[in-house]
Amino acid sequence: MKLRYLVILLIVLSMLSIFIGVVDLAPRHLLQLTTNEKNILINSRLPRTISIILAGAALSISGLLMQQLTRNKFVSPTTAGTMDFAKLGILIAIIFFTEAHILIKLIFAIMAAIIGTLSFMFIVNRIKYKDAIFIPLVGLMLGNIVSSFATFMALRFNAMQSIGNFFVGDFSMVTSGRYEILYIIIPMVILIYFFAHHFTIVGMGESFSRNLGIPYERIMNIGVIISAVVSATVVVTIGVLPFLGLVVPNIVYMLVGDHLQKTLPFTALIGSILVMVADIFSRLIIFPYEIPIGLTLGIIGSVLFMLLLLKRRNEYVAKI
Repeated sequence: MKLRYLVILLIVLSMLSIFIGVVDLAPRHLLQLTTNEKNILINSRLPRTISIILAGAALSISGLLMQQLTRNKFVSPTTAGTMDFAKLGILIAIIFFTEAHILIKLIFAIMAAIIGTLSFMFIVNRIKYKDAIFIPLVGLMLGNIVSSFATFMALRFNAMQSIGNFFVGDFSMVTSGRYEILYIIIPMVILIYFFAHHFTIVGMGESFSRNLGIPYERIMNIGVIISAVVSATVVVTIGVLPFLGLVVPNIVYMLVGDHLQKTLPFTALIGSILVMVADIFSRLIIFPYEIPIGLTLGIIGSVLFMLLLLKRRNEYVAKI
């Protein structure tokens, strides 16, 4: 697979995304835009397209990093409870700071996501039966417990309507002034690329890392923090985009391999393309209305997740 083909496809889909909407905006209008069309392009269409690219790339890379650290192809921010803890952090910010700025919500979401991901890693390290399918099921159970508790708290404090926006991913509310926080993702991705070699070694095990002089716990914690920051940022800005960090790294693994530094650009591009396609589909299926992209990705992701589980099961049976 060539990177340039993925780049071209993403550019084409991005242009298509810009010109899809209730207000008619065609390429031929670009040289003679009215004031209203300029406002729509600058304040709505461009921010939405940029958000799709950043969110898709971020969650896909976050999933790739978590899979590398846990040596498990079924671990992701969705199956490790990271996103569920991020939602709990947002809820806490809303309850105690009623008019909380988005940065306050982000701080609480990041803190909760870090705690949740570290808790998952702690449980994983204490489990002797490290089956590839069993580990993500533990994360799903942990996430469901946290999500149920968050729902109860939201109902208890009459915050269900406020927190509901973060339960399902939706790009329809993305406008200029509301998406810029996603730029935090860029330095996080740079850090992942910078530490890619270290993350690869850490993914081979603690004893192997120490023999090569790599501080296992420090690098592991750096990876967990980066993944939590990225996931929480997307949840605060867009909402939950389920299974993205699970499906995309596995697709890239089958096409390219599992060398972290090599697969990063492929993972980012395919993640952005998948979200872009899902978003376009969500806007067109009941046009001029729109389906939240979280539902579209949830359906696609759950089907692909089941296929991955069945594939893993068949490989296990074949070995027997």
